[in-house]
Amino acid sequence: MTIYLEFEKPLAEIEGKAEELRAMARQSEEDIDVEKEALALDNKAVTMLRDMYQTLTPWRKCQVARHPDRPHCKDYINALFNEYTPLAGDRSFADDHAVMGGIGRINDIPVMVIGHEKGHDTKTRIERNFGMARPEGYRKAIRLMELADKFGLPIITLVDTPGAYPGKGAEERGQSEAIARATEKCLQVKVPLISVIIGEGGSGGAVAFATGNRLLMLEHSIYSVISPEGCASILWKDAEKMREAAEALKLTAQDLQQLGVADQIIDEPTGGAQRDRDTAIANVGKAIEKTLKELMKKKPAALVKDRRKKYLDMGTKGLAI
Repeated sequence: MTIYLEFEKPLAEIEGKAEELRAMARQSEEDIDVEKEALALDNKAVTMLRDMYQTLTPWRKCQVARHPDRPHCKDYINALFNEYTPLAGDRSFADDHAVMGGIGRINDIPVMVIGHEKGHDTKTRIERNFGMARPEGYRKAIRLMELADKFGLPIITLVDTPGAYPGKGAEERGQSEAIARATEKCLQVKVPLISVIIGEGGSGGAVAFATGNRLLMLEHSIYSVISPEGCASILWKDAEKMREAAEALKLTAQDLQQLGVADQIIDEPTGGAQRDRDTAIANVGKAIEKTLKELMKKKPAALVKDRRKKYLDMGTKGLAI
């Protein structure tokens, strides 16, 4: 069953009418030919969908990035990485199910893949804590990055989180320190590190995985220091001003590429990744493989130097220093 976003309601009506016509024809004992009318509605829906997604506002892109039917980390791992072997636990406190990672192969190249997993239904979303990692999740990621660095495995991170978990227990166990250490580790590893924002990249919880040599973003993904709702609550004391906040935050892939934060935008199928999951996943796979081939030609020292320079240069683009 297709889940429609708020702004997609006109589209839902047209696609619903086309399905109703076909259902009536199937149930009727008379020979009713409705295919011509249904096909006209299908064509109208296709045009509307294309036009709608060509002019998405930043707030609407936020809604698309959070769509529950978008492919999540587990979907990408299952589709793109062969011989995937999951690795669990931070060897200190527990295993955080919001973060998954392990060793696999992409195009026969052994890599370490780490990512946030939100879950796909109520049960798995609760189990995965909606993709909000606790300190043990970031410490698990650090452990896997150290393992990758030791054995010369390129690191692929798949970012999809509203932010790190802000609960009391997480704060007691050193949430901010764990995020800082994970970010530091990203800057230290001597292997290629490719980060892909596949949905929502929220706050330091995303930065801890996204401080790579290359940052790739899906066309309708977002990446920001705070959610639009949180920003609106702080600046205007009104979470309903999230649309204005989304505009001000410059959180879309297109804005971030212009600012020099995102290195590449990966095309999504018309209507977003949720409408054609296989194509979206394939596009991400091709982008990772291409970027990986480029980075694997560089020496370890150059990878570290280039990565540090990338982040030190942010915010200075076009400015006289």
